[in-house]
Amino acid sequence: MHARTFLYRLEKENPMSHPHDVLVVGAGIGGLTLALQLHEAGIACRLIEAVPRLEPLGVGINVLPHASRELHRLGLGPALARVAVMTREAVFYNRFGQLIYTEPIGEAAGYDVPQYSIHRGDLQTLLVEAVRDRLGVDAIALAHRLIAFDQDERGVTATVENRSGRHRIRAGVLIGCDGVHSTVRAQLHPDEDGVRYSGYTMWRGVTEWPRFLSGASMVRAGWLTTGKMVIYPIRDNVDGAGTQLVNWVAELDVPQRGDRDWTLNGSVQDVIGPFENWHFDWLDVPALMRGAEQVLEYPMVDQEPLGRWSFGRVTLLGDAAHPMVPRGSNGAGQAIVDTRALTDRLRATGDPVSALAAYEAQRREATAQVVRINRTNPPDAILREVYERTGDQPFNRIEDVISVAELEAVLGRYRTVAGYSKEALRSTT
Repeated sequence: MHARTFLYRLEKENPMSHPHDVLVVGAGIGGLTLALQLHEAGIACRLIEAVPRLEPLGVGINVLPHASRELHRLGLGPALARVAVMTREAVFYNRFGQLIYTEPIGEAAGYDVPQYSIHRGDLQTLLVEAVRDRLGVDAIALAHRLIAFDQDERGVTATVENRSGRHRIRAGVLIGCDGVHSTVRAQLHPDEDGVRYSGYTMWRGVTEWPRFLSGASMVRAGWLTTGKMVIYPIRDNVDGAGTQLVNWVAELDVPQRGDRDWTLNGSVQDVIGPFENWHFDWLDVPALMRGAEQVLEYPMVDQEPLGRWSFGRVTLLGDAAHPMVPRGSNGAGQAIVDTRALTDRLRATGDPVSALAAYEAQRREATAQVVRINRTNPPDAILREVYERTGDQPFNRIEDVISVAELEAVLGRYRTVAGYSKEALRSTT
Protein backbone atom coordinates (compact mmCIF):
# COMPACT_ATOMS: atom_id res chain seq x y z
CA MET A 1 0.00 0.00 0.00
CA HIS A 2 1.37 3.39 -0.96
CA ALA A 3 1.30 6.38 1.39
CA ARG A 4 -1.52 8.02 -0.61
CA THR A 5 -3.66 4.88 -0.23
CA PHE A 6 -2.80 4.73 3.47
CA LEU A 7 -4.04 8.28 3.96
CA TYR A 8 -7.18 7.72 1.88
CA ARG A 9 -8.14 4.72 3.98
CA LEU A 10 -7.69 6.66 7.20
CA GLU A 11 -9.67 9.64 5.96
CA LYS A 12 -12.59 7.55 4.68
CA GLU A 13 -12.89 5.03 7.50
CA ASN A 14 -15.77 5.76 9.87
CA PRO A 15 -14.27 6.06 13.35
CA MET A 16 -17.61 5.19 14.94
CA SER A 17 -17.33 1.68 13.53
CA HIS A 18 -13.97 1.28 15.27
CA PRO A 19 -14.12 3.43 18.42
CA HIS A 20 -10.52 2.58 19.28
CA ASP A 21 -9.02 3.00 15.80
CA VAL A 22 -5.71 4.47 16.96
CA LEU A 23 -3.33 6.80 15.17
CA VAL A 24 0.14 6.44 16.70
CA VAL A 25 2.38 9.45 16.11
CA GLY A 26 6.02 8.35 16.17
CA ALA A 27 7.74 5.06 15.33
CA GLY A 28 10.29 4.99 18.13
CA ILE A 29 10.46 2.25 20.72
CA GLY A 30 7.29 3.40 22.47
CA GLY A 31 5.21 3.82 19.32
CA LEU A 32 6.30 0.54 17.79
CA THR A 33 5.70 -1.44 20.98
CA LEU A 34 2.30 0.21 21.35
CA ALA A 35 1.37 -0.88 17.83
CA LEU A 36 2.25 -4.48 18.69
CA GLN A 37 0.27 -4.33 21.93
CA LEU A 38 -2.77 -2.86 20.22
CA HIS A 39 -2.60 -5.41 17.41
CA GLU A 40 -2.48 -8.27 19.90
CA ALA A 41 -5.52 -6.78 21.65
CA GLY A 42 -7.45 -6.62 18.37
CA ILE A 43 -7.43 -2.82 18.24
CA ALA A 44 -6.84 -1.28 14.82
CA CYS A 45 -3.91 1.13 14.63
CA ARG A 46 -1.61 2.91 12.19
CA LEU A 47 1.68 4.70 12.72
CA ILE A 48 3.02 7.85 11.15
CA GLU A 49 6.66 8.86 11.40
CA ALA A 50 8.27 12.13 10.35
CA VAL A 51 11.61 10.73 9.17
CA PRO A 52 11.84 9.32 5.62
CA ARG A 53 13.85 6.25 6.70
CA LEU A 54 14.05 4.27 9.92
CA GLU A 55 17.78 3.86 10.48
CA PRO A 56 19.51 1.99 13.35
CA LEU A 57 20.67 5.11 15.19
CA GLY A 58 21.94 5.61 18.71
CA VAL A 59 24.02 3.54 21.07
CA GLY A 60 23.22 1.21 23.94
CA ILE A 61 20.17 1.00 26.17
CA ASN A 62 19.04 -1.43 28.84
CA VAL A 63 15.71 -3.22 28.91
CA LEU A 64 14.87 -3.85 32.56
CA PRO A 65 12.65 -6.77 33.68
CA HIS A 66 9.38 -4.78 33.78
CA ALA A 67 9.92 -3.87 30.12
CA SER A 68 11.43 -7.14 28.92
CA ARG A 69 8.43 -8.95 30.39
CA GLU A 70 6.21 -7.01 27.98
CA LEU A 71 8.46 -7.78 25.02
CA HIS A 72 8.48 -11.47 25.94
CA ARG A 73 4.71 -11.38 26.27
CA LEU A 74 4.64 -10.11 22.67
CA GLY A 75 6.72 -13.11 21.56
CA LEU A 76 9.95 -11.16 21.04
CA GLY A 77 12.12 -13.10 23.49
CA PRO A 78 13.89 -15.26 20.86
CA ALA A 79 14.65 -12.22 18.70
CA LEU A 80 16.05 -10.33 21.69
CA ALA A 81 18.22 -13.29 22.64
CA ARG A 82 19.76 -13.29 19.16
CA VAL A 83 20.84 -9.63 19.13
CA ALA A 84 21.20 -8.52 22.76
CA VAL A 85 23.38 -9.37 25.75
CA MET A 86 21.55 -10.87 28.71
CA THR A 87 23.01 -8.79 31.51
CA ARG A 88 23.83 -10.75 34.66
CA GLU A 89 25.27 -8.28 37.14
CA ALA A 90 25.55 -4.62 38.04
CA VAL A 91 28.94 -3.65 39.44
CA PHE A 92 29.93 -0.39 41.09
CA TYR A 93 33.51 0.96 41.32
CA ASN A 94 35.16 4.14 42.47
CA ARG A 95 37.45 6.00 40.07
CA PHE A 96 40.45 4.11 41.43
CA GLY A 97 39.02 0.82 40.14
CA GLN A 98 38.07 -0.46 43.59
CA LEU A 99 34.96 -2.62 43.75
CA ILE A 100 32.15 -1.13 45.83
CA TYR A 101 29.32 -3.58 45.24
CA THR A 102 28.14 -6.37 42.95
CA GLU A 103 24.46 -7.09 42.44
CA PRO A 104 22.93 -9.89 40.33
CA ILE A 105 20.28 -8.63 37.91
CA GLY A 106 17.76 -10.10 35.49
CA GLU A 107 17.43 -13.87 35.53
CA ALA A 108 20.54 -14.11 37.71
CA ALA A 109 18.58 -12.22 40.39
CA GLY A 110 15.60 -14.56 40.16
CA TYR A 111 13.42 -12.66 37.70
CA ASP A 112 11.31 -14.66 35.27
CA VAL A 113 12.75 -12.72 32.31
CA PRO A 114 16.24 -11.42 31.48
CA GLN A 115 17.54 -7.90 31.60
CA TYR A 116 18.89 -7.02 28.16
CA SER A 117 21.66 -4.67 27.11
CA ILE A 118 21.13 -3.86 23.45
CA HIS A 119 22.00 -1.36 20.75
CA ARG A 120 19.06 0.98 20.43
CA GLY A 121 19.12 0.54 16.66
CA ASP A 122 18.93 -3.24 17.06
CA LEU A 123 15.87 -2.95 19.30
CA GLN A 124 14.14 -0.53 16.96
CA THR A 125 14.91 -2.73 13.95
CA LEU A 126 13.53 -5.76 15.77
CA LEU A 127 10.32 -3.89 16.58
CA VAL A 128 9.94 -2.48 13.06
CA GLU A 129 10.23 -5.97 11.58
CA ALA A 130 7.63 -7.30 14.02
CA VAL A 131 5.20 -4.47 13.25
CA ARG A 132 5.52 -4.93 9.50
CA ASP A 133 5.22 -8.69 9.80
CA ARG A 134 2.11 -8.58 11.98
CA LEU A 135 0.33 -5.38 10.92
CA GLY A 136 1.47 -5.28 7.28
CA VAL A 137 4.43 -3.90 5.39
CA ASP A 138 2.71 -0.51 5.06
CA ALA A 139 1.67 -0.21 8.70
CA ILE A 140 4.22 2.58 9.21
CA ALA A 141 3.82 5.64 6.98
CA LEU A 142 7.24 7.31 6.80
CA ALA A 143 7.91 10.96 5.90
CA HIS A 144 4.54 11.90 7.43
CA ARG A 145 4.98 14.81 9.82
CA LEU A 146 2.18 15.79 12.18
CA ILE A 147 1.35 19.50 11.90
CA ALA A 148 -1.66 19.76 14.23
CA PHE A 149 -4.82 17.97 15.30
CA ASP A 150 -8.35 18.72 16.43
CA GLN A 151 -11.09 16.54 17.81
CA ASP A 152 -14.82 16.28 18.23
CA GLU A 153 -17.19 13.87 19.96
CA ARG A 154 -16.64 11.20 17.33
CA GLY A 155 -12.89 11.25 16.72
CA VAL A 156 -9.64 13.06 16.02
CA THR A 157 -8.53 14.72 12.79
CA ALA A 158 -4.78 15.03 12.31
CA THR A 159 -3.23 17.34 9.74
CA VAL A 160 -0.15 15.63 8.33
CA GLU A 161 2.42 16.80 5.82
CA ASN A 162 4.26 14.54 3.39
CA ARG A 163 5.97 14.97 0.02
CA SER A 164 2.68 15.53 -1.78
CA GLY A 165 1.40 18.21 0.57
CA ARG A 166 -0.91 18.34 3.55
CA HIS A 167 -3.58 15.75 4.29
CA ARG A 168 -6.17 15.07 6.94
CA ILE A 169 -6.19 11.76 8.78
CA ARG A 170 -9.24 10.68 10.75
CA ALA A 171 -8.98 8.26 13.70
CA GLY A 172 -10.80 7.42 16.88
CA VAL A 173 -7.82 8.08 19.16
CA LEU A 174 -4.45 9.83 18.73
CA ILE A 175 -1.41 8.88 20.83
CA GLY A 176 1.66 11.13 20.90
CA CYS A 177 4.69 8.85 20.93
CA ASP A 178 6.81 11.50 19.24
CA GLY A 179 9.61 11.88 21.75
CA VAL A 180 11.18 14.76 23.62
CA HIS A 181 10.35 17.25 20.84
CA SER A 182 6.73 16.13 20.73
CA THR A 183 4.38 18.08 18.49
CA VAL A 184 1.43 16.53 20.32
CA ARG A 185 2.72 17.66 23.72
CA ALA A 186 3.41 21.15 22.38
CA GLN A 187 -0.19 21.53 21.20
CA LEU A 188 -1.63 20.15 24.43
CA HIS A 189 0.64 22.34 26.59
CA PRO A 190 1.55 25.42 24.53
CA ASP A 191 2.68 27.44 27.56
CA GLU A 192 4.83 24.76 29.18
CA ASP A 193 8.17 25.75 30.66
CA GLY A 194 11.29 24.52 28.87
CA VAL A 195 13.79 21.83 29.69
CA ARG A 196 15.62 21.54 33.00
CA TYR A 197 19.37 20.99 32.72
CA SER A 198 20.84 18.74 35.42
CA GLY A 199 24.27 20.38 35.29
CA TYR A 200 25.81 17.37 33.55
CA THR A 201 26.47 16.37 29.95
CA MET A 202 27.14 12.89 28.67
CA TRP A 203 29.30 11.64 25.83
CA ARG A 204 28.49 8.21 24.42
CA GLY A 205 30.19 5.75 22.13
CA VAL A 206 30.48 2.08 21.22
CA THR A 207 33.77 0.22 20.85
CA GLU A 208 34.64 -3.32 19.83
CA TRP A 209 36.47 -4.75 22.83
CA PRO A 210 37.48 -8.10 24.38
CA ARG A 211 35.15 -9.49 27.04
CA PHE A 212 35.75 -8.03 30.49
CA LEU A 213 34.57 -9.06 33.95
CA SER A 214 31.69 -11.54 33.45
CA GLY A 215 31.12 -10.60 29.81
CA ALA A 216 27.60 -9.56 30.89
CA SER A 217 28.40 -6.88 33.47
CA MET A 218 26.96 -3.38 33.68
CA VAL A 219 29.62 -1.14 35.20
CA ARG A 220 29.03 2.18 36.95
CA ALA A 221 32.22 3.90 38.14
CA GLY A 222 33.48 7.18 39.57
CA TRP A 223 31.19 10.07 40.44
CA LEU A 224 29.90 13.13 38.64
CA THR A 225 32.10 15.68 40.37
CA THR A 226 35.27 14.12 38.96
CA GLY A 227 33.79 12.11 36.08
CA LYS A 228 31.48 9.12 35.96
CA MET A 229 31.33 6.18 33.54
CA VAL A 230 28.67 3.63 32.64
CA ILE A 231 30.02 0.70 30.58
CA TYR A 232 28.36 -2.49 29.34
CA PRO A 233 28.42 -4.84 26.31
CA ILE A 234 25.50 -4.68 23.88
CA ARG A 235 26.45 -7.26 21.22
CA ASP A 236 28.25 -10.56 21.60
CA ASN A 237 30.91 -12.08 19.37
CA VAL A 238 30.95 -9.38 16.72
CA ASP A 239 34.05 -10.79 15.00
CA GLY A 240 33.71 -14.55 15.45
CA ALA A 241 36.51 -14.48 18.03
CA GLY A 242 34.47 -13.48 21.08
CA THR A 243 34.89 -9.71 20.83
CA GLN A 244 31.92 -7.67 22.05
CA LEU A 245 30.49 -4.32 21.09
CA VAL A 246 30.75 -2.29 24.29
CA ASN A 247 28.66 0.77 25.07
CA TRP A 248 30.21 3.50 27.19
CA VAL A 249 28.82 6.71 28.64
CA ALA A 250 31.00 9.41 30.22
CA GLU A 251 29.37 12.14 32.31
CA LEU A 252 30.90 15.45 33.34
CA ASP A 253 29.82 18.51 35.31
CA VAL A 254 29.90 21.23 32.61
CA PRO A 255 27.71 24.16 31.50
CA GLN A 256 25.04 23.14 29.01
CA ARG A 257 26.59 22.94 25.56
CA GLY A 258 23.68 22.11 23.26
CA ASP A 259 20.01 21.23 22.82
CA ARG A 260 18.33 17.84 23.09
CA ASP A 261 19.61 16.09 19.99
CA TRP A 262 20.37 12.39 20.37
CA THR A 263 22.42 12.45 17.15
CA LEU A 264 24.69 15.41 17.98
CA ASN A 265 28.32 14.57 17.22
CA GLY A 266 30.81 15.10 20.02
CA SER A 267 34.54 14.67 20.42
CA VAL A 268 36.34 12.27 22.71
CA GLN A 269 38.90 15.02 23.33
CA ASP A 270 36.20 17.11 25.04
CA VAL A 271 35.58 14.45 27.68
CA ILE A 272 38.54 12.11 28.07
CA GLY A 273 40.69 14.27 30.37
CA PRO A 274 39.28 13.13 33.73
CA PHE A 275 39.50 9.47 32.64
CA GLU A 276 43.09 9.41 31.33
CA ASN A 277 44.39 7.54 34.38
CA TRP A 278 41.56 4.99 34.55
CA HIS A 279 43.79 2.02 33.78
CA PHE A 280 42.27 -0.83 35.77
CA ASP A 281 43.37 -4.46 35.77
CA TRP A 282 39.98 -5.33 34.24
CA LEU A 283 39.64 -2.45 31.73
CA ASP A 284 41.70 0.31 30.09
CA VAL A 285 39.03 3.03 30.05
CA PRO A 286 40.79 5.73 27.97
CA ALA A 287 41.70 3.16 25.33
CA LEU A 288 38.08 2.02 25.24
CA MET A 289 36.92 5.60 24.73
CA ARG A 290 39.43 6.31 21.97
CA GLY A 291 38.36 3.14 20.17
CA ALA A 292 34.91 4.51 19.30
CA GLU A 293 34.37 5.44 15.66
CA GLN A 294 31.77 8.03 16.63
CA VAL A 295 31.08 9.93 19.84
CA LEU A 296 27.68 11.47 20.57
CA GLU A 297 27.06 14.31 23.03
CA TYR A 298 23.83 14.96 24.92
CA PRO A 299 22.88 17.33 27.76
CA MET A 300 21.29 15.45 30.65
CA VAL A 301 17.95 17.22 30.80
CA ASP A 302 14.38 16.52 31.74
CA GLN A 303 11.15 18.48 32.16
CA GLU A 304 8.85 19.03 35.10
CA PRO A 305 6.17 16.32 35.25
CA LEU A 306 2.95 17.39 33.58
CA GLY A 307 -0.26 17.82 35.52
CA ARG A 308 -2.22 16.26 32.66
CA TRP A 309 -1.57 13.96 29.69
CA SER A 310 -5.02 13.16 28.31
CA PHE A 311 -7.36 15.60 26.59
CA GLY A 312 -10.45 13.82 25.30
CA ARG A 313 -9.29 11.34 22.64
CA VAL A 314 -5.63 12.44 22.68
CA THR A 315 -2.88 11.43 25.10
CA LEU A 316 0.90 11.11 25.43
CA LEU A 317 3.23 8.15 25.90
CA GLY A 318 6.95 7.61 26.60
CA ASP A 319 9.36 10.53 26.27
CA ALA A 320 6.56 12.74 24.99
CA ALA A 321 4.79 12.27 28.32
CA HIS A 322 7.65 12.03 30.81
CA PRO A 323 11.11 12.99 29.51
CA MET A 324 13.64 12.09 32.20
CA VAL A 325 17.33 12.41 32.91
CA PRO A 326 18.87 9.32 31.24
CA ARG A 327 19.91 7.54 34.41
CA GLY A 328 18.70 4.26 35.81
CA SER A 329 18.14 2.69 32.37
CA ASN A 330 14.50 3.64 32.50
CA GLY A 331 13.51 5.89 29.58
CA ALA A 332 12.67 3.18 27.06
CA GLY A 333 11.50 0.88 29.83
CA GLN A 334 8.88 3.28 31.14
CA ALA A 335 7.62 3.83 27.58
CA ILE A 336 7.20 0.08 27.11
CA VAL A 337 5.32 -0.20 30.40
CA ASP A 338 3.09 2.69 29.26
CA THR A 339 2.10 0.69 26.18
CA ARG A 340 0.69 -2.16 28.25
CA ALA A 341 -1.24 0.14 30.56
CA LEU A 342 -2.75 2.09 27.65
CA THR A 343 -3.69 -1.02 25.70
CA ASP A 344 -5.31 -2.63 28.73
CA ARG A 345 -7.44 0.44 29.34
CA LEU A 346 -8.53 0.70 25.69
CA ARG A 347 -9.39 -2.98 25.65
CA ALA A 348 -11.37 -2.74 28.89
CA THR A 349 -13.80 0.03 27.92
CA GLY A 350 -15.79 1.08 24.89
CA ASP A 351 -15.34 4.77 25.72
CA PRO A 352 -11.94 5.99 24.51
CA VAL A 353 -12.10 9.18 26.58
CA SER A 354 -12.56 7.17 29.77
CA ALA A 355 -9.85 4.74 28.68
CA LEU A 356 -7.27 7.48 28.19
CA ALA A 357 -8.17 9.06 31.52
CA ALA A 358 -7.77 5.70 33.28
CA TYR A 359 -4.39 5.16 31.58
CA GLU A 360 -3.22 8.56 32.77
CA ALA A 361 -4.43 7.84 36.30
CA GLN A 362 -2.39 4.66 36.33
CA ARG A 363 0.83 5.99 34.82
CA ARG A 364 1.21 9.76 35.23
CA GLU A 365 2.20 9.96 38.88
CA ALA A 366 4.11 6.67 38.69
CA THR A 367 6.35 8.05 35.96
CA ALA A 368 6.62 11.44 37.69
CA GLN A 369 8.19 9.63 40.63
CA VAL A 370 10.75 8.09 38.29
CA VAL A 371 11.54 11.53 36.82
CA ARG A 372 12.16 12.84 40.33
CA ILE A 373 14.23 9.94 41.65
CA ASN A 374 16.40 10.01 38.51
CA ARG A 375 17.35 13.57 39.51
CA THR A 376 18.34 12.67 43.06
CA ASN A 377 18.75 8.98 43.85
CA PRO A 378 19.18 6.71 40.84
CA PRO A 379 21.24 3.53 41.32
CA ASP A 380 24.33 5.71 40.78
CA ALA A 381 23.67 7.28 44.18
CA ILE A 382 25.81 4.47 45.59
CA LEU A 383 28.79 6.12 43.89
CA ARG A 384 27.90 9.49 45.37
CA GLU A 385 27.74 8.07 48.88
CA VAL A 386 31.17 6.45 48.61
CA TYR A 387 32.66 9.57 47.01
CA GLU A 388 31.41 11.79 49.80
CA ARG A 389 32.27 9.44 52.67
CA THR A 390 35.81 8.78 51.47
CA GLY A 391 36.53 12.34 50.37
CA ASP A 392 37.31 10.94 46.91
CA GLN A 393 40.14 8.78 48.25
CA PRO A 394 40.85 5.05 47.95
CA PHE A 395 39.44 2.93 50.77
CA ASN A 396 40.92 -0.03 52.62
CA ARG A 397 37.65 -1.91 53.15
CA ILE A 398 34.33 -0.91 51.64
CA GLU A 399 32.60 -2.23 54.78
CA ASP A 400 34.25 0.59 56.73
CA VAL A 401 32.72 3.13 54.33
CA ILE A 402 29.17 1.90 53.75
CA SER A 403 27.26 -1.18 54.80
CA VAL A 404 25.75 -3.76 52.49
CA ALA A 405 22.35 -2.93 53.96
CA GLU A 406 22.73 0.73 52.94
CA LEU A 407 23.82 -0.23 49.44
CA GLU A 408 20.91 -2.61 49.00
CA ALA A 409 18.49 0.00 50.35
CA VAL A 410 19.50 2.50 47.64
CA LEU A 411 19.02 -0.07 44.89
CA GLY A 412 15.85 -1.52 46.36
CA ARG A 413 14.23 1.89 46.69
CA TYR A 414 14.93 2.63 43.04
CA ARG A 415 13.50 -0.72 41.88
CA THR A 416 10.34 -0.04 43.88
CA VAL A 417 9.81 3.47 42.52
CA ALA A 418 10.58 2.42 38.94
CA GLY A 419 8.19 -0.54 39.21
CA TYR A 420 10.51 -3.47 38.57
CA SER A 421 11.00 -4.98 42.01
CA LYS A 422 10.28 -8.70 42.03
CA GLU A 423 7.38 -8.06 44.39
CA ALA A 424 5.83 -5.54 42.01
CA LEU A 425 6.15 -7.84 39.00
CA ARG A 426 4.69 -10.79 40.90
CA SER A 427 1.65 -8.70 41.81
CA THR A 428 0.84 -7.85 38.19
CA THR A 429 0.32 -9.93 35.07
